[in-house]
Amino acid sequence: MVEIELKFQVEPARRDAVRRAVAGSGAKAQTIRLQARYFDTPDGRLAAAGLALRLRREGRSRWVQTLKGRGDGVMHRLEHELVLPSAVPATLDLARHDGTPVGAALRSALSSHEAGLVERFATDIRRTRRAVRMRAPTGEMATIELALDEGSICARTAEGPCRVAVSEVEFELLDGPPQALLALASRWVERHGLWLDVRTKAERGHVLASGVASPPVQARAPLVGRRMLPARALAAMVQAALAQVLPNLAAVAEAGQGGPEYLHQLRVGLRRLRTALREFGTGVEGVDASWLATLAQLFSSLGTLRDSDVIEQTLAQARAAARAAGLEPSLPPARGGQALTAQDRAPLRERGLHRLLLALFGLALAGGQPGDGRPLIETARRRLNRLHKRATADAARFETLDDTERHMLRKRLKRLRYSLEFVAPLFAAKALRRYLALLKPAQEVLGECHDLLLAEAACRAAVPHSVGDGFVLGWLSTRREVLTAQAATRLTALSAAPRFWKP
Repeated sequence: MVEIELKFQVEPARRDAVRRAVAGSGAKAQTIRLQARYFDTPDGRLAAAGLALRLRREGRSRWVQTLKGRGDGVMHRLEHELVLPSAVPATLDLARHDGTPVGAALRSALSSHEAGLVERFATDIRRTRRAVRMRAPTGEMATIELALDEGSICARTAEGPCRVAVSEVEFELLDGPPQALLALASRWVERHGLWLDVRTKAERGHVLASGVASPPVQARAPLVGRRMLPARALAAMVQAALAQVLPNLAAVAEAGQGGPEYLHQLRVGLRRLRTALREFGTGVEGVDASWLATLAQLFSSLGTLRDSDVIEQTLAQARAAARAAGLEPSLPPARGGQALTAQDRAPLRERGLHRLLLALFGLALAGGQPGDGRPLIETARRRLNRLHKRATADAARFETLDDTERHMLRKRLKRLRYSLEFVAPLFAAKALRRYLALLKPAQEVLGECHDLLLAEAACRAAVPHSVGDGFVLGWLSTRREVLTAQAATRLTALSAAPRFWKP
């Protein structure tokens, strides 16, 4: 009742080559038409619960009813599927899923709204598929199904019919170890330039039918314990970070999708991932030191885009203050808020990045195996103590730090915060909340100071020449002075906070 699969988007220029590769040689591949109808309540209760309920015709006469549930956000997803007897009319019957974990989730989501199910959207797909038998890196044999889906998702909205094209490759593990799936997918990424997309057709269809984008995925806490060994703890942290990174990455990477908050949450997820590898990956087998450099390069390229949005948001406040004073600034708006170009999105589709993501999946899988090393509680105490000491040392000389050094202090506070959130279950909740209540405001005020600094630099580069422009610059400078004083006060309070993680 759990499917293990990976799905990738196919670039238009690669479709013919991918189609030939999936078909293979001889008569190994099969092509079938799949026509599915997806059901939900008018207000989208199933989608909100991470469920997808469909009735699908496969070929001319085979009907299948399928219910899928939310999995780990990476490779695993709950699924219950039934082939309907030929004598049974192809109608939806929720009772078919009773007695299964995903069926229980369905009943819970619907509650008293069962009678309100309606068709929300449909898919019409031409699937070419074949099975591949291969040896996994572990030495075991595995069977993987390759499937190229080409077609469309269609929905009727208040504005009329709408449609989105589908061109994706799925790798589904039929039997054997998941490492085989990762190895095969990695080779196809390198050969065909595929890019990973964890969004399902159901999720894309719900967005199409409702006209409302799914909210950006925010951070979630990993499941860790005091006696957990290093490899397993890192696996849990990496999986939690990937569950935030992957859906936001797909939304930003796809043309015309996403927005400033998706980009922000993607960068948060990447920073959390880097923190996990940097602070808890030392000595863990399978961790590649080059990963951090690759992730840092991507983070930096996305930072330029994020800065544009931040500058525009900050300048909007300054312009509003100028207009309230009866002045009209002439400075042009920053680029922020504009749709990303193909060049902007290119780093998110790079083969090296997606092979790295697959390697991180492998690390998460390997972490579930027995290992050795110090218990997590010992590593956590040592790392937190080091991060706290470095941050408070900078805080003690805050007045003498230049802008670059203050920005570095902000980054250290973020690493400290994310590290604390990764190991939160190890400590008393009340003590953790008190500490974070001092840490978060200090980090946030330093962040706002940095945003103001960026906005000031953008204004000066645009060559201000009006009285209104001068007012904007003065407003930014004054606001930064006020926040700098607040930052000093909050850092002093943080430095005095007890280190509750100490034994």
